[in-house]
Amino acid sequence: MGIEPTSQAWEARILPMNYTCICKRIIADAFRKSKGVFVAGYNDAKNGCFPKNLLFWAKSWLNFRRIYDTIYSYRYGRIAPKIANMYKAVTYCHQFQEVETQMNVAQIMEKRSAFSFEVFPPKTDVGMEKLCGKGGVLEQLYTLNPDYISCTYGAGGTNVGKNLEVLDKIVADGKCKGVTHFTCIGNTKEGIKDQLQTYLDHGIDHMLALRGDLPFGWTGTGGDLHYATELVKFVRQEFGDKFCIAVAGSPEGHIACRSLEADIAFLKQKQDNGADYIMTQLCWDMDQFRYWLDAIRAAGIWMPVDVGIMPILDQAATINMALSRNGCVMPRELCEIISKNWIFPNPFDKEPFDANAAEKKESFKKAGIEYTIRQIDEYRACGIDGIHLYALNKYDDVAYIAKEAGLLDLI
Repeated sequence: MGIEPTSQAWEARILPMNYTCICKRIIADAFRKSKGVFVAGYNDAKNGCFPKNLLFWAKSWLNFRRIYDTIYSYRYGRIAPKIANMYKAVTYCHQFQEVETQMNVAQIMEKRSAFSFEVFPPKTDVGMEKLCGKGGVLEQLYTLNPDYISCTYGAGGTNVGKNLEVLDKIVADGKCKGVTHFTCIGNTKEGIKDQLQTYLDHGIDHMLALRGDLPFGWTGTGGDLHYATELVKFVRQEFGDKFCIAVAGSPEGHIACRSLEADIAFLKQKQDNGADYIMTQLCWDMDQFRYWLDAIRAAGIWMPVDVGIMPILDQAATINMALSRNGCVMPRELCEIISKNWIFPNPFDKEPFDANAAEKKESFKKAGIEYTIRQIDEYRACGIDGIHLYALNKYDDVAYIAKEAGLLDLI
């Protein structure tokens, strides 16, 4: 085939060098994936649950021996007699990939780190075309192989129709799972049942259960349910295990909660009511995040933690996200980036008189992207279970961040 064999006699008798390297990678991948299935099944059994995907769970143990024999033979120059074992291992990997597509997000995070994006439903037809049209942002995000893409909707439950349209596109494309945000705002119990059944009818069986941000001037949800704890319990009562339910976690404590300790107690209540995993709210204070992570584990919260990351791209958006709803601590390093690139009179002015405004915006964006990448490094070092990037309905910036942060190696 025009490829020179290696100089080592035993390799020369079997495979050219390029094929040998490929075999090494295939065997390593097969071992990793078979181990993942076995461990997932073992954990199910240990927790008193019937092991999911039982056939593959049992076969994984047999596959351990098959792969071990293959590696042993390869190491001592006898790969040819064992090539059938390697073929079986590779076949098993393909079967495993089919099984993984049937796993929900929480099950994926029990096995490995997850990687995902958040988008929002545009308010205009032009925006929808950019997001959902041919060659649009969604199709570009698929090329990064996310495990799921979540879709928000507006405060007070506005723009729900566009939310469903975006999720329909994700489900129809079949490249990843679709996760809908869902709030208590303005919803009756019957309304919640009807809406969630509609999502199920459209093939959407993952949700982020939220109380929701109260619209300006509101003092309550204006519905039958008042907190996410109630929403999780209601969904489990009405729909059983048909939904994989994510819940919000606030490392700095929810701004409306009386204390961080109370907030952690409510998070435990969400778990007890049937939640599957945590999606964290925005947090830049890494010391506080580490404290919170230790505290929730000490409180008996075992749910996987999927960390929400907002890329630092725009001064006004960064300040607004931190202070308008979340009350986030802004570390000194981030404050310095803002100060060094401050646009006068202020970043919120639509017509700044700062002659260097364009240069400062670009400088801020560059420094913000580097800051975001370093923050992802710190989060991953904490042993979290997933990274959830707010894509902001854009591709280029989040794709660069994902690649530079090494997130694409997770999938």
